[in-house]
Amino acid sequence: MDIVVSVSKAAALPTPGCVPRTSNHRKAGFTMASLSVIQSSLADYFRSRVQKRVHELVQPLSSEQVWQRPFPYGNSIGNLILHLTGNLNYYIGAQIGGTGYIRHRDLEFSDSGKPKDELLKAFDEAIQITVATIEKQSDQDWSAPYHAERADASTEFAQILACAGHAYHHIGQIIYLQRELLRGR
Repeated sequence: MDIVVSVSKAAALPTPGCVPRTSNHRKAGFTMASLSVIQSSLADYFRSRVQKRVHELVQPLSSEQVWQRPFPYGNSIGNLILHLTGNLNYYIGAQIGGTGYIRHRDLEFSDSGKPKDELLKAFDEAIQITVATIEKQSDQDWSAPYHAERADASTEFAQILACAGHAYHHIGQIIYLQRELLRGR
């Protein structure tokens, strides 16, 4: 099924995920990318832009540094990774994939001291569940209504996009924290 998306003549590029009907990007009609393109693009995003980037940022740090809070008002990298793990396991794994995961959000910000390898293993498992859930979605699943505690998204597709944006927001914080922790070296 092709979905046509209207774009104003002033728009220079199509909406992400949309493929132009013709080679002229300024034309008004665009066709939605296929389900397999959407699934593989989202899976690649979570693997490369989220999982790989978190590993790159944590690699030069010790387990102790991962839990340090360089600023009294902020989180540690470890708490942000716990938070991302809980977020993906709950909003995508449990609510869309039906894993049965039960979230303890408060612990994501108060827990500390878990070894770095153990922390990353749990995070990697959440990414695997996220990717597997994305790959199982049908056309009908993407537009299914979405309801979960603290969620604003109206459809499953919108919630997966919200989780992708949420993850990269916290990766930005991890980048900043990692630079601060390594500055003293």
